[in-house]
Amino acid sequence: MLHILIEKAKRQLSLFDGAELLFRCPIGLGRSPEGHKQQEGDGRTPEGEYFVCSRNPQSRFHLSLGLSYPNARDAEAALAEGRISPEQAARIREAEQLGTRPPWDTSLGGQIMLHGQRPDAPEAVEKDWSAGCIHLRNVDMEQLWQLCPLGTRVSIRP
Repeated sequence: MLHILIEKAKRQLSLFDGAELLFRCPIGLGRSPEGHKQQEGDGRTPEGEYFVCSRNPQSRFHLSLGLSYPNARDAEAALAEGRISPEQAARIREAEQLGTRPPWDTSLGGQIMLHGQRPDAPEAVEKDWSAGCIHLRNVDMEQLWQLCPLGTRVSIRP
């Protein structure tokens, strides 16, 4: 079973098939990489368990794989803190249960992607510049794109 491991502190992405390492590459993160994403616009990259929920071959960042942020755990924490409504939390939980893209229009933010580089910033993988996404060199993104279908599990660690 395919599984992507993102290690934020190491700025590293590893792709496994079971216990076998298939691929490893350097990454860049959101412009405020420390801590878990809490809300739209905070510049943080989320931490937790997600899955690939969308694929965009027309991304302005070369190619992109959308992640299922926010997940049910994110929704429950936000609901308890009054940051989202019970209806929004229910929509997020339902998307996770169905294995589909969660709502990306809540105060938690969304559209967290694994993506390539901007055309004007080929060296950008060494810098944390995104709004919370995980960015890779285009050559690495092309390889990941070929290997990762919808539903691929993604673990993001501090």
